[in-house]
Amino acid sequence: MTKIIAAITGVQGYVPEEVLTNADLAKIVDTTDEWIISRTGIKERRILRGEGQGTSVMGAEAVKKLLEKTNTKPEEVDLLICATVTPDHFFPSTANLICDKVGISFNASYDIAAACSGFLNALVTGAMFIESGRYKKVIVVGADKMSAIVDYTDRSTCVLFGDGAGAVLLEPSTDGLGLQDFILKSDGSGANHLIQKGGGSAYPPTHETIDNKWHHIHQEGQAVFKFAVTRMADVSAEIMERNNLSGDDVAFLVPHQANKRIIDATANRMGVGPEKVMLNIHKYGNTTAATIPLCLWDYESQLKKGDNLILAAFGGGFTWGSVYLKWAY
Repeated sequence: MTKIIAAITGVQGYVPEEVLTNADLAKIVDTTDEWIISRTGIKERRILRGEGQGTSVMGAEAVKKLLEKTNTKPEEVDLLICATVTPDHFFPSTANLICDKVGISFNASYDIAAACSGFLNALVTGAMFIESGRYKKVIVVGADKMSAIVDYTDRSTCVLFGDGAGAVLLEPSTDGLGLQDFILKSDGSGANHLIQKGGGSAYPPTHETIDNKWHHIHQEGQAVFKFAVTRMADVSAEIMERNNLSGDDVAFLVPHQANKRIIDATANRMGVGPEKVMLNIHKYGNTTAATIPLCLWDYESQLKKGDNLILAAFGGGFTWGSVYLKWAY
């Protein structure tokens, strides 16, 4: 019996029109363009404005264009998974709202929250449904409106994040192309290093939680950097080793776009040169669950059928992981 593998058969991204540059941020907090670029690699990021404009707006735009691009009818979609930590609401899920906005009805849809590793977790989950034979078309969305939870008086975090969305279509493949292997890991002991403390059931909204700015991102930069450099590089090297891949075998590393120094360390550990590293952090900043699909979208024209890609991410939780896939078109 021919083995079914889940393959990405289309990718699409969406970023808001408004650009927030380093120069703009320098007018708000004590920082400079040179300081931000030297420490993060970020030059600008996109921001979604407007009353009631949530993550689902960006996700829906990416999915609409993905459906058009792949000649997929909304009713053909069996499942839509949205990876996000900035849902429009706790409920209904952002996936529900995206489906409604694009005309996908009576299918399965739900959200996955794994911070910056969310897209990888959602991608693997969607792939399992395809490989089981139950579903034929699964859409995986990574989308976050990070500007909604950033404190723009905190110069250590406000320079890092932007808004955006990316989506991929997964379909069955029997020619050996698609998702080959994955490693997903987590460690809850790192929670306090990178957290949005307020708003959930532990600390529901009160005057105190608002005054304490617990509804914004709290990040202990040095601790997160240390863990991210080690964990993201380790898991990428591990997946290459167990699939007998060398740096020469890899067409592209597709890393989460949090910090260029973390990306460089991961590439060095893998033995992959800078020409093989997908990079768009300078344009979009850290869009959390959207970074990896946005990279695939930006570099789509450079990808060839059969290319070996290593996807890698690290995020709050802590969560981290790596996916090895062969590009299918």
